[in-house]
Amino acid sequence: MLMRCALVVLAAILACTGAQAEPDQTGAAVAKVEAVADPAAEVARLEASVPPAKPEDVRSIDAIMVAIYESISGPAGNKDMSRFRSLMLPKGRLTESMVDEHGQTAIQQWSVDEFIADTQPIFTKQPFYETALVNKVQRYGNIAQVFSSYASRSSPGGKPFQRGINSMQLMYDGKRWWVLGILWDVERPGNTVPSAMDR
Repeated sequence: MLMRCALVVLAAILACTGAQAEPDQTGAAVAKVEAVADPAAEVARLEASVPPAKPEDVRSIDAIMVAIYESISGPAGNKDMSRFRSLMLPKGRLTESMVDEHGQTAIQQWSVDEFIADTQPIFTKQPFYETALVNKVQRYGNIAQVFSSYASRSSPGGKPFQRGINSMQLMYDGKRWWVLGILWDVERPGNTVPSAMDR
């Protein structure tokens, strides 16, 4: 009986202690993260951290979509990585979803600098032309997502050696559009580009 009473008292103490726990601070933390003392200065800081973008490249979603493909396309030799950098947020990510030789799904991720470092040796030796087939845009306020089917070729108008879909996340900062991230998967048996995204 005494043991039972002791357990009841202990349970009551624990219950009271739990009731006095710190309130959830998530809302306050999010508000602190979202607060920007000077939005214009933040935009200027972002722009200063990358090469100057061509105004016509970043004025609209359609324009930046054309620019991102053009920046990585061209004959053998250095591609326009300065233009590519000007379109991407400095901390942007590029991610490929793939299936390895054992049929297992895998991913590979790059920062902007890592992507440039890994692709430039290939781009300098081989011609590479990538163009959008169909762009499906979803926008809400200053954010947008574009599902963009693409074809990669060794010459303009040549037969594609690869097709797939890029998922591009975009942001408008009040002055221009930025690419936050590019996620893609490639066409393969059992994973064809759907007819709505093909032309």
